[in-house]
Amino acid sequence: MPVGSGDYQYEVIADWTQLPAGWSLGWIPSVAVDSQDRVYVYSRSDHPMIVFDRSGQFVTTWGEDILKDAHGIYIDADDNVYCTERNTHCVHKFDSEGRLKWTLGSPGIPRPPGVPFNMPTDMAIAPDGCFYISDGYGNSKVHKYSPEGVLLFSWGEPGDGPGQFDLVHSVWVDRDYNVYICDRENNRIQIFDGDGNFQRQWPGFLRPDKLWFDADETIYMAEVGHRVSILNRDGEVISQWGEAGDQPHQFRSFPHGIWGDSQGDLYVSEVGSDGQLKKYVRR
Repeated sequence: MPVGSGDYQYEVIADWTQLPAGWSLGWIPSVAVDSQDRVYVYSRSDHPMIVFDRSGQFVTTWGEDILKDAHGIYIDADDNVYCTERNTHCVHKFDSEGRLKWTLGSPGIPRPPGVPFNMPTDMAIAPDGCFYISDGYGNSKVHKYSPEGVLLFSWGEPGDGPGQFDLVHSVWVDRDYNVYICDRENNRIQIFDGDGNFQRQWPGFLRPDKLWFDADETIYMAEVGHRVSILNRDGEVISQWGEAGDQPHQFRSFPHGIWGDSQGDLYVSEVGSDGQLKKYVRR
């Protein structure tokens, strides 16, 4: 059964990964795709980072000695992989082969209110190499860092007004240096300039929790409320689908991760049930 509408319709493949014998996946908070269309599945399991090719063939695994609590993932233009760990309060940078390059935060140590990090959720890189980290469960902050990893400033506080957050859950930066934030429990996207100044908001979503932009900067969003939405740069919905259920076109639990490949196909992962990772092949 196809999902979506208009130019963004997809065929659903619910079981497309081929794991080694005896392996299983737990909850999958995040998924991402590199420049070679390899799919990185970041899960809460014995093998926290598993890499597949786009047909679902197993490629490799890494991170077992470092990654403890999967949450957010980001892959940059050089195929470096950034893993945001919620319960260990840190962000790790790996190269494409899984070699650790650096760690921000003190693993296992939450910081005081307002200070990075206390249960962070995601990160994204700006056009100038600066990067932003959403620090959402224990803090209500977004932190901006220099390309060298120096903290430049932070903004945000609890609440539902402009520049306030109720669970900062994901961040993305577009080519014009607009910073998009999933303000999950306020059911909205807030948009800021690169200095953290509020610009506008898009309300009315179902607990949005992950953003990914394609090369044309079409916006793809996973929502906890059993839904995926595709938006244009004006925040208008151009395709949308989702409902709770056990059929392939439905979500058994909660969409939490989303990313696409060079062919226009999408990958959506879920939390709340083990091993939920769907592939959407664009028609």
